[in-house]
Amino acid sequence: MTASHRILHLSDTHLFGDGRRHYDLVDTRAALERVLERASSLGTLDAVVASGDLSEDGSAESYRILSGLLEPWAAERGAQVVYAMGNHDLPEPFEEVLGERERVVEVRGLRIVTVDSTVAGAGYGEVGEERLDRLREILSESADHGTVVVLHHPPTPPTTGLFESLRLVDPEPLLEACREGDVRAILAGHYHHALVTETDPGYIPLVVAPAVANTTDVLWPAPGERAVRGSGFALIDLPDDEPVRALIVSVPAPDDGETVYELDAADVTRIAETSGWRGEQ
Repeated sequence: MTASHRILHLSDTHLFGDGRRHYDLVDTRAALERVLERASSLGTLDAVVASGDLSEDGSAESYRILSGLLEPWAAERGAQVVYAMGNHDLPEPFEEVLGERERVVEVRGLRIVTVDSTVAGAGYGEVGEERLDRLREILSESADHGTVVVLHHPPTPPTTGLFESLRLVDPEPLLEACREGDVRAILAGHYHHALVTETDPGYIPLVVAPAVANTTDVLWPAPGERAVRGSGFALIDLPDDEPVRALIVSVPAPDDGETVYELDAADVTRIAETSGWRGEQ
């Protein structure tokens, strides 16, 4: 199969500006470098999409590290880099280094639109009316090869209990706007594990990329939560007149599978109470 457009989809890099380790354990810069090395055999790409939680500490230096790694790598493959905001990212340093939080990028007739789903100080996501109006206006005119929408919080139910209160609140208006436009795929992150599904009834492919920083153990028994070492990325092919295809690629390392964190029910409840959605806020 020859793809008319190809996107490398990364998410949840959780970089520190001062070289600290995520959970005092994971060198997220080294993890990102390993991911890019794994993907280095790819030829020409149209875009490298990074779908949020790019920084852990929100520092400008963390974003400079990210752009310093991604931009030259993408340029070698003729690709544009598209960044989206996540709940760990901070708006001012993000925009200082990476540009506007919400952008429209066109690559050979394919339109990539980022949507800011973050809520200040919270872990859950929400796309308010102002952001929806912007998206509807963009989608009111079709692009030659359609549109890909990128946001951090997936517009689909989570698979583990931790993310139940950290989900995208009321995704239906966003999905309706996408169905009414020329959206061919939605790319997201946040869950720290790969997930490929369809929106219903719009049947728009939704690809949640695996995280660079660590991997959620989706088989860990509720009400607890566990994450392990492990990184990966998604490769999105958008051929003309054929279905979208998503390849999920793991990036092996010797310590894969080691526990990064383990939460009990009280920990999950505490996170929900401090940064989760609890109905009308």
